[in-house]
Amino acid sequence: MKLTRNLRGLRRGIRLVSRIAKAQIAPPEQPRPPSGPGRMVTYSGFGDNPGRLKMLTYLPPDVAGRPLVVLLHGCGQDAASFAADSGWIELADRLHFPLILPEQMEANNAGRCFQWFQASDTARDAGEAASIAGMTEAAISLFDSNPRRVFILGLSAGGAMAVALLAAYPDLFAAGASVAGLPVGTAQSGMQAIMRMASGGPALSADVWAARVRSAAPAGFAGPWPRLSICQGQADNTVAPDNANLLATQWCALHGVSAAMMTNEVRDGVRHQTWSDQTGQQVELWWLPLMAHGYPVGTRIVQPGRFVLQAPLDATAAIARFFELD
Repeated sequence: MKLTRNLRGLRRGIRLVSRIAKAQIAPPEQPRPPSGPGRMVTYSGFGDNPGRLKMLTYLPPDVAGRPLVVLLHGCGQDAASFAADSGWIELADRLHFPLILPEQMEANNAGRCFQWFQASDTARDAGEAASIAGMTEAAISLFDSNPRRVFILGLSAGGAMAVALLAAYPDLFAAGASVAGLPVGTAQSGMQAIMRMASGGPALSADVWAARVRSAAPAGFAGPWPRLSICQGQADNTVAPDNANLLATQWCALHGVSAAMMTNEVRDGVRHQTWSDQTGQQVELWWLPLMAHGYPVGTRIVQPGRFVLQAPLDATAAIARFFELD
């Protein structure tokens, strides 16, 4: 039976490789300028940039002392268009906080996917993780951001990279969010990443999953750990929904919150699970029925693009509440 499951997972992985290959040779999205009062700025002098990423910043007026949000796009997306389509630019304009928009380069990955499955790109002070952390630290200084209110989120490969950053830099980020992402340490190669996207796994105890986060943190780090919001479509054929369960298991174990501490609410078909301790909500998980692979934007009307979907949840509003941005 286990062999049968593995064969099914392999077949799903092969189909997924085919879909990714098609996405990689498709014409890239053309960046769209922001429509709000802020401005999009490119910075190049933020540090060593070992991951060779591009740093874009969306900068509304009067951002001093405000929170800072880092947004990681998914495969095949450009950072500026994803920020606009997802509603984060509109929210940044309304609440006056800067957005940091790291952008993957085709020279690093042909599909412009953040390389969340490579230790050389997710370890502290290495590769793409070091570049994103360097951008974030530079932005805190440049924009006089509140260093205790720094947040990171992403979609798909960006969501997996976001939780990798939370693990490697828990002293930098207060909380994060992963939409259609994967747990920390689930894959250590490109082929293994494809398999995990197709079927989730591996089958580990909650404590072992949590240990994979702890092993990525700086030596001697004792907390507090960043809080985490998770969002997953139940009809996702690109990232298996089982990954959301594993991610919740991983971060609940890290925070020491158990099933007895969970609340469960269903509204308009959307299931919302939360895990809290005496200090407040530490982990949440949104389940969206019938939603495929993408970032849910509620009833927002967006231009046709990759992986931004109308759904019965506005993920940006939900994540903003979890981050306590208002």
